[in-house]
Amino acid sequence: MKFDLHTHHFRCGHADGNIRDYIEAGIEAGLQAIGISDHTPYFGSELEQAFPRIAMGKSELQHYVEEVLALKKEYAGKIDVLLGIESDYFPTHAELYRTTLGQYPFDYIIGSVHHTEDVSIFNKTRWNGLSNARKVEVKESYYSLIRQSARSGMFQILGHIDAMKGNYPPFSEIIADHAIDETLQVIAESNVAIEINTSGKTKLSGGWYPSDAILERAHHYGVKVTFGSDAHKPQRVADELDDVRTRLKEIGFTDWVYFKQKQMQVVPL
Repeated sequence: MKFDLHTHHFRCGHADGNIRDYIEAGIEAGLQAIGISDHTPYFGSELEQAFPRIAMGKSELQHYVEEVLALKKEYAGKIDVLLGIESDYFPTHAELYRTTLGQYPFDYIIGSVHHTEDVSIFNKTRWNGLSNARKVEVKESYYSLIRQSARSGMFQILGHIDAMKGNYPPFSEIIADHAIDETLQVIAESNVAIEINTSGKTKLSGGWYPSDAILERAHHYGVKVTFGSDAHKPQRVADELDDVRTRLKEIGFTDWVYFKQKQMQVVPL
């Protein structure tokens, strides 16, 4: 079975195309299922749209859900359209996010850490002048948030779990193996899946999130895996899906998962 669970569209302010464009791209790519998973509004502010080029406005969430559900009906029999969303994990706002998102019939929610210590993980200047010890602290803080997100019960999938390397490739060389191993164990115990996300090619790091080294350890700990292109343009839907499937088999995985009504569906690779 071929699927892509991580796609965006114009509402977030930094992606091209509408939802239908991504569904049509999924059909063209031979997918059986496509997940629509744009960024949630930022609920931690009183503003309608606190970050217009990062996340949709609060009033758009209802329209987003209604549009995906309508398209799900329209495309029934051609492709299974899944209602997803990508949510940041902010410990101070976690219950607000949980309560708000719980009002909608999502097939799955992707939990992604995009900020640590109130700075974007993609801000490469955050590393300027840091000692090696401080870099280790930052990396450990990042994985601590990912562990918290796994334990929260809010998410079915964790997004791009080493994306902090995106605009700072030396991130992968910072030694914090204990933090990564602990995180993978927590993810496995929490029965949450991680995605193999092929959007790293759009950043300085290139490659996939997570790295092969992390995927090999994920397999060791029994972590479930899924696929997401993290497409912000329709032409990237299913990007490198077949290569990912081949690599997962080489590592030793025999299946991967997707979600319907928040229930894990296990299918052979």
